[in-house]
Amino acid sequence: MASDLGVFLGELLRRPAEVVAIAPSSGAVARRMTEGVEDVDGPIVEIGPGTGSFTKAILARGVAPERVTLLETNARFCETLQQKFPGVTVLNRPAQEIDQIGLAGVGAVISGVPVLARPQIQRDVVGRALGVMAPGGFFSQITYSPNAPIGPQIQRELGVSAEKRGTVWANLPPARVFVFRRLRH
Repeated sequence: MASDLGVFLGELLRRPAEVVAIAPSSGAVARRMTEGVEDVDGPIVEIGPGTGSFTKAILARGVAPERVTLLETNARFCETLQQKFPGVTVLNRPAQEIDQIGLAGVGAVISGVPVLARPQIQRDVVGRALGVMAPGGFFSQITYSPNAPIGPQIQRELGVSAEKRGTVWANLPPARVFVFRRLRH
């Protein structure tokens, strides 16, 4: 099997509009992104998994593969993910279809999909994810900005709060991890 970096770089060159990162996420980012998945009930959904850095970390936390669903638009990445992670459900579908895949009571969504400065993507991805999320579930998002990738206005519109989990310097480029949760009324 080709290396993750080889597959990643090949797809970056072939389909630059689909591959928006400059390198696969580091193990350190993956561990920070997946904190807490072992403590939630229900399905875990990863959107934009690429070559599976976050998927590997989810499974390393003891989550059963049968609880994990991946939504990826790149067909080559889907093939790689199916080979690497037996038992995990891999769907060649966009993140915007999270509410159409038959899951409810989702405990966590782990997102590698770029949402910064893209309000419609924020509404379509985060908003729809919240619609299938269990009470107390969380949405974990990677960003390369020092600020939350979803601004205060859209946070209010979606009814979520943002918490910065931290900055991971051991990544190219350094990454920040934010967690979004529904506001309790």
